[in-house]
Amino acid sequence: MTHDYKRHGTTTLFAALNVSTGHVIGVCMPRHRHQEWLAFLRLLDRETPPPTKIHVIADNYATHKHPRVQTWIARRPRFQMHFTPTSASWLNMVERFFRDLSEKALRRAAFSSVEDLVGAIHAYLDAHNNDPRPFVWTARACDILEKVKRARATLNKITSV
Repeated sequence: MTHDYKRHGTTTLFAALNVSTGHVIGVCMPRHRHQEWLAFLRLLDRETPPPTKIHVIADNYATHKHPRVQTWIARRPRFQMHFTPTSASWLNMVERFFRDLSEKALRRAAFSSVEDLVGAIHAYLDAHNNDPRPFVWTARACDILEKVKRARATLNKITSV
């Protein structure tokens, strides 16, 4: 960003990645409250044919754990919530989609309005979904666990000083 960068507003992108096909269901909303999250979950419910189970992987943001959200989820047994540990967003594959969206459509772009930003996001979603491909996680589980073990040891040294 430059010294004369002017922000023209923000949007919240809620997105769900079908890990087996690469297809993404996404919607932009003006805020990130439990009401918008519920609207997105309802969209997933409509867009995903029963009896398909829906595993929702989310961070620990309060919106995702709001009592009304918990009540809604409890009434829909095909929905299963999974929460990533703090600072472990890399465990959620939709984050990879967000990274690609940022790098390929948003970074270094200038939007004169929220509508332009939302338009760019939807254009990227449409292009992505025209030829979706599953994301392939190439790291081996044992390598990931070894990195976690090393990181935990380093963190323990820092916090015990």
